[in-house]
Amino acid sequence: MSERIDYDGEGLAEADIHGMSPYAVARDWVQAAVARQAEHGDVPEPLSIAVATVDAQGHPNVRTVLMRFFDERGPGFVTSLTSTKGVELAGNPAMAITLTWPAMFRAIRFRGLAATLDRDEVEAYFDERPYGSRISAWASQQSQPIDSRAALEEAHRLIEERFPDTGDPHAVPAPETWGGFRLVPDRVELWGGRRSRLHDRIVYTRTGPGTLDDLDAWARQRLQP
Repeated sequence: MSERIDYDGEGLAEADIHGMSPYAVARDWVQAAVARQAEHGDVPEPLSIAVATVDAQGHPNVRTVLMRFFDERGPGFVTSLTSTKGVELAGNPAMAITLTWPAMFRAIRFRGLAATLDRDEVEAYFDERPYGSRISAWASQQSQPIDSRAALEEAHRLIEERFPDTGDPHAVPAPETWGGFRLVPDRVELWGGRRSRLHDRIVYTRTGPGTLDDLDAWARQRLQP
């Protein structure tokens, strides 16, 4: 617990992102993380995100999922709409997402409101999933209790019988309860680790309507670490 590692990152200077929208910077960082994993293998699951939501009593919940969508509208993920996060976002759309790449000494924090993904986006993505993942979406009643692992595997077997693998992605339709969310940000913070904990933090805050790629919709400032 007492081990200390000095962060030897490149940091982040204003000159590095001059004239860049928060989407342009975040996109470049995501692409760099994916490329580094492919080349060096030290950024496992570069698209993993921590998703924070709030329940009806105001208690926070956070979990790790994979970012499946990212464009100028914001980052998005898929889930069961009846899962804990699905229910919580239906009741309170406030949400935060963090991408963290320790090997690169970088992180991005998004904060804003959740928007439900359009059904055509959900179905198009579902058809791209491996057969086993599509079956699991049917077999698992996400976040609900189950008696045993054996019961879960039996539910999976029954769904395999219902939807045999024919090689046709449309043969396993997306369940009606399966969907996803996109975070529509009002704040984006970029973190770059530096030596002696004198890190760089630059935050974009929404000042008007527009997407992540509309530079005029955002104000930028540096925060102390």
